[in-house]
Amino acid sequence: MDAGVHTSLKRLVGLRYRAKGFSYLPKQPVDSVLGGRKRSRLRGRGLDFDELRHYRPGDDIRSMDWRVTRRMRSPFVRVYTEEKDRPVWLMVDQRISMFFGSQRQMKSVAAAEAAALTAWRVIAAGDRVGALLFNDSQQSYARPSRAADSLMRWLDQMVAMNQALGSTLASTSTTAGLEEALNTLQRHISHGGLVIIISDFEGWDERCLTRLKDIRQRNDVVAAVVTDPLEHSVESAHKLIVSDGYYQLAVDTESGETQRRYRQAFQQRLTDLTDNFKRHAIPLIPITTANDVATQLQRTLGGHRQDRHDAAE
Repeated sequence: MDAGVHTSLKRLVGLRYRAKGFSYLPKQPVDSVLGGRKRSRLRGRGLDFDELRHYRPGDDIRSMDWRVTRRMRSPFVRVYTEEKDRPVWLMVDQRISMFFGSQRQMKSVAAAEAAALTAWRVIAAGDRVGALLFNDSQQSYARPSRAADSLMRWLDQMVAMNQALGSTLASTSTTAGLEEALNTLQRHISHGGLVIIISDFEGWDERCLTRLKDIRQRNDVVAAVVTDPLEHSVESAHKLIVSDGYYQLAVDTESGETQRRYRQAFQQRLTDLTDNFKRHAIPLIPITTANDVATQLQRTLGGHRQDRHDAAE
């Protein structure tokens, strides 16, 4: 099996040892995608208010509740306990639009690897991770858990979806498209967690944005957009054959007009998507099929240079 066309459970489990050097917590290096975002609602572990009590010698003066102190005419402090849990939900796209790649791997494989790397990183940090996996005809939800067994189960389901791509004629139905997946996720998730959407966002529209805004009211959201270099420009393709699973079409990519219209259409879709996320303060992580996914996450979310393992690949 070509690892660039389809992934495997062995591959995704092996990524556990490369899930380091990046974080989704708010404290980031300056060159991280999440660094310096004052409007970002990413919380990570923090402090939960526990109680008000009388001031005791040695208490931090910064914990004084001056409003209560004035009202009660006696010094009071606010006591906090450390927030012990932050659930993370991964929404992973395995639709037929993701079964495309011109260089290192398919977008569907890159998405699966990004999800696995993130999940292993979350568990290593002591948080719970769950997933909503979806393709063109089905969805699979796994509730957040710290247990490796739970993660292994939904990784196996993701592999099954991934390996099914290209094995049969693609369905033209979109019974489990982006909006439907967001709707399902909204029904399952609680609040105070982090939602990470890994997709090419094909079919993104105002209805999807409405769903995402509803989710963001109670949770933090990060978007990982998976693209392929050929989507940005078809100039290097020369002769391109495209298919919807039923029919094939030869595209004259050497035509200047074809190149211009293709590039303009893709860039406009990407610009609209980026503007949507920026307007609602949703961090955007770019992932390309041309490079190693672990290295990309380390560079965009950690500011780390390529490690020895990466250099050896």
